[in-house]
Amino acid sequence: MTVLSLFSDKTTVSLVGRLWNEHIRSYRWHVTGGLVCMAVAAATTAMLAKMLQPLFDDVFVARNEDMLFYVAFFVLGVFVVKGISSFGESVSMVYVGQKIIADIQKRLFDHFINADLAYFHAHSSGELVSRFTNDVNMMRAAVTTALTGMGKDILSLIFLVGLMFYQDWLLASLAFFIFPVAILPIVKIGKKMRKVSLNTQEETGTFTILLHQVFQGMRVVKSYAMEAYEKKRSYHLIDVLCRLNVKGGRVRAASHPVMETLGGIAIVIVILYGGSQVIAGNRTTGTFISFITALLLAYEPMKRLAGLNASLQEGLAAALRIFAALDLKSKITDRPQAQALEVKKGKVSIEKVFFAYPNGKKALKSVSIEIPAGKRIALVGPSGSGKSTLLNLIPRFYDVIEGSISIDGKDIRQVTLDSLRSQIALVSQEVILFDDTVRANIAYGRLGATDEEIINAAKAAAAHTFIKSLPQGYETQVGEQGVRLSGGQRQRLSIARAMLKNAPLLLLDEATSSLDTVSERQVQAALNRLMEGRTTVVIAHRLSTVIDADMIYVIEEGEVSEKGTHQELLNNNKTYAKLVDLQFKAETIPFAS
Repeated sequence: MTVLSLFSDKTTVSLVGRLWNEHIRSYRWHVTGGLVCMAVAAATTAMLAKMLQPLFDDVFVARNEDMLFYVAFFVLGVFVVKGISSFGESVSMVYVGQKIIADIQKRLFDHFINADLAYFHAHSSGELVSRFTNDVNMMRAAVTTALTGMGKDILSLIFLVGLMFYQDWLLASLAFFIFPVAILPIVKIGKKMRKVSLNTQEETGTFTILLHQVFQGMRVVKSYAMEAYEKKRSYHLIDVLCRLNVKGGRVRAASHPVMETLGGIAIVIVILYGGSQVIAGNRTTGTFISFITALLLAYEPMKRLAGLNASLQEGLAAALRIFAALDLKSKITDRPQAQALEVKKGKVSIEKVFFAYPNGKKALKSVSIEIPAGKRIALVGPSGSGKSTLLNLIPRFYDVIEGSISIDGKDIRQVTLDSLRSQIALVSQEVILFDDTVRANIAYGRLGATDEEIINAAKAAAAHTFIKSLPQGYETQVGEQGVRLSGGQRQRLSIARAMLKNAPLLLLDEATSSLDTVSERQVQAALNRLMEGRTTVVIAHRLSTVIDADMIYVIEEGEVSEKGTHQELLNNNKTYAKLVDLQFKAETIPFAS
């Protein structure tokens, strides 16, 4: 009955078919082995019901003591076989269920790790984590239940119902004619359960996002005394989840009164009609007891199958969300016949580039910049003018809408992403450190680096001294996002990471923004050494750090408004000169006492 209700819904059929084709099919032999064990276990259940007939008719009524021992030992053998087969099907199906979920998690992680940067800007980390935790756990429960519960219960029903029709087809027909009536309400309950489950999973994702943001920003929460506000937000979501879960429990339980009522009607019919047949002498007591035992045994898997539909709909709702994420294809990919990039000189040409974000906001308009091999250019301008956007186009975090970017004459869209990004070192104002050791964070991107190379990179980034003062030195765990380090220390580790990579192209986005004056001078000296002979693009808020650039480009509202050396731009007395004047005046204003 639950199987019929499943196949009455096109979305369910599509999801189940996709799960089979993409994940379950590869384990079909394990599933087959589990089904064989299930069939044996189900057959033994029917056999136990069948053995009641000779037990009553041939032993109790006939008072045959020899037959008593025969029946008793046969029943023991049936229980042993049932136990072994139940163990086999449980182990097989748990293995298949967990492997399927592990495959889905791996596939989901592969998809996310290869997704465009724009995808991560559009979806919070809490939302993505929710796919791996909440959604996958819902699928785990559904897959395990479907593979074990449904298979076992359906096979048990087949054998028990087969036994009942074998013993008395008329009585069996009377017992089961009423159950098709339950299909319609069970289908409606299933659809409602999927809707409630989808809402619950969406709200759970929202709650996960909130927790992630609050715990990450606890310093801000406390500094602004916003504990009460965050409590109010979290309490609201907790109450919403509570209401949805209560509603889900109510919908899930709705099948019980349907099945209990129909089951009671069926059993009453069997008792009245079958009992009258025994009294009239048309059938034996053993046959009737065997039949009604089979009916009672079949009644339990029927109830479980009715409730199983709700659990399956929860899992299918999770599968719907997971497949929706998997179906979003990356736009930044290797093109057919893409070749590996070999940087021999390092000349970068940006020609008439236009770019707009997915929301339609125009960021760059006909930008053309020439970066000679081994030279250093700087991008300056007001916040939001398009400097970082331009920088992000070089490693193809985004693709240009019009125009082109080439390295040594090769359009970066015609080379492989791996080869392109392996030639670029990026140091951003957004310092990203992983909850790992200092050593691992520096060596990220060059896992085979020797201790000497790591230490030399740290020294060059003015990080070696503070690293040695840490409790375990280079083996110190930095904490999530490097929370156990100061802002300047985190920035120096990211610079050491770029130095260790030793790439021919260097992108510096506010690389020294988090450093104090002393550290900035140390790091700037190291960066100057690093930039020697490398093609470098620098974005800097502190204009004092770009004075020595070979060429400075002023970006305003997505366009190049000026270009020239520091002195040439000062002589122009336009935007750059005003920025320099404002900044140096601000730096020389004495503090009020």
